[in-house]
Amino acid sequence: MTDLHGWITQQVEQVESVARRASDCATGSRWEGIGSVLVTVPEDGTAGPDIAEATFHSYDDALAHAALHDPAAVLRRCEADRRILARHTLDPDQHAFPGACQGCGTDDWGLPIVEDLTDCPELLDLAHAHGITDEILASLDRPEPPPRPPHTPRPAPVWPTTPMADVPPALRGPGWKADA
Repeated sequence: MTDLHGWITQQVEQVESVARRASDCATGSRWEGIGSVLVTVPEDGTAGPDIAEATFHSYDDALAHAALHDPAAVLRRCEADRRILARHTLDPDQHAFPGACQGCGTDDWGLPIVEDLTDCPELLDLAHAHGITDEILASLDRPEPPPRPPHTPRPAPVWPTTPMADVPPALRGPGWKADA
């Protein structure tokens, strides 16, 4: 399976593909419901309306709904979804929380607000808009953390020994053994 980010990306691509195919028959137009017919009206007003392939008879609400979701509006929504997805990705700078969401940011202590991308409220809202169910959400993978940068150990500091023979007798305690 895929993670939440990947699932939403697949949904956006599917919606975008359908909208592009629908817009191929009505380039530069907007959809309107006129009577019981769904028509495409050119934005520049150069020609009259074209009757779309689908007509709705006595379904005024369905017709109005279809007109509100013309391909141009759907493509704008897909672009907005892609912008949200671009912001809410795995944060490569969070090594203590490898699944942290970069778009949600960090708190005052520098800790991520969302420790796992699958729990990101923005992505969950976006997934809800695309019809995610609890079953689908439960089946999604948790994001894999990016590889940690290699750790190069530093040599331990070597402290020089302090000569104890120079300690004055007044400071020497009982059982003092001076270094020779």
